[in-house]
Amino acid sequence: MQWSGSQKIRQGIDLVYLYQMKKRHLFISAFIVLSPLYIRAQVIDNALSFKNINSDKYFRINYDNDFFSGTDEYYTQGFSFELVAPWVKKFPLSSLLIQPRSGYKRYGIAFEHNGYTPSNISTPWILRGDRPFAACWMFKTFIIATDTVHRQRYSTSFSAGAIGWTALGAEMQTAIHSAFNNITPYGWPNQIQNDVVLNYQVDYERQLISYKQLFSLSTDISGRIGTLSDKAGAGLTIMAGHFDSPFMNTLATKKNFRIYVYEHARVNIIGYDATLQGGMFNKSSPYTVPDSDISRLTYENRFGLVIIYHRLYLEYFQSLLSKEFSTGNYHVWGGVQVACGL
Repeated sequence: MQWSGSQKIRQGIDLVYLYQMKKRHLFISAFIVLSPLYIRAQVIDNALSFKNINSDKYFRINYDNDFFSGTDEYYTQGFSFELVAPWVKKFPLSSLLIQPRSGYKRYGIAFEHNGYTPSNISTPWILRGDRPFAACWMFKTFIIATDTVHRQRYSTSFSAGAIGWTALGAEMQTAIHSAFNNITPYGWPNQIQNDVVLNYQVDYERQLISYKQLFSLSTDISGRIGTLSDKAGAGLTIMAGHFDSPFMNTLATKKNFRIYVYEHARVNIIGYDATLQGGMFNKSSPYTVPDSDISRLTYENRFGLVIIYHRLYLEYFQSLLSKEFSTGNYHVWGGVQVACGL
């Protein structure tokens, strides 16, 4: 049987991947066992009112995947583990956060991992005009402060981590696709190279209209700066159903059962995105999107359903994001969240 040049290249790539997989097999196996929920820069943001949990102590798992929208591209997977507890106030990095003098405050820490791919993951070649492969991980500390008098919420967060092959994006996606007999991703050798992630974010949200605890309309603004993502945004949130007001001290108004839907629309001004443009310090990435092709104005929309019973929080949502670069497309993904009050 004669082998063509492309077949020989593909066979060689397969051998390289098999070798890499053997070296990290034990690590990936352990990771999948501990995190069966595998997962854009800092996409997962739980500070806004529609994500409110009626407790000052809780643990939350967030899982995003564009599988929910029938695609396998761009922001393809993401996960986070989040812990909120009073003792986090004494966590060393919490001293870096802006802390309002008054209001009901909650302190938290989180681990987040995000993965990104182009529209075709089955080719080993660089797809110019498409999104680069990229993965990043971050440890995050944050504070959410609620001003119940003026119906306002403030939050700040600090994230530290890395982008590049140290995030093990190739190994994770390859292992998961292999487990489900899906397409092998061959383009990860062309991913964004290693660089440091240091990011700081500030959010402000104010309730505009409310009717009992059945309807809420609020507006929000946010700003983010750092080595991973620089952007500013403004949004609008509608909540309807039966819920504890996120602009009050919800610990005093616990209900046994709550259910509501929310709609959140936001416009962002983009300054920098390392998952598209490469790390801020390491310029050796094989392929990045040129600055001139970055979409400086993007639109996000998120719709979700939340069910809360006693200490259990369940959510399903769908998100839409407009073009992040001139030759890209709109992208849709979905996700689930599970949380439990402690």
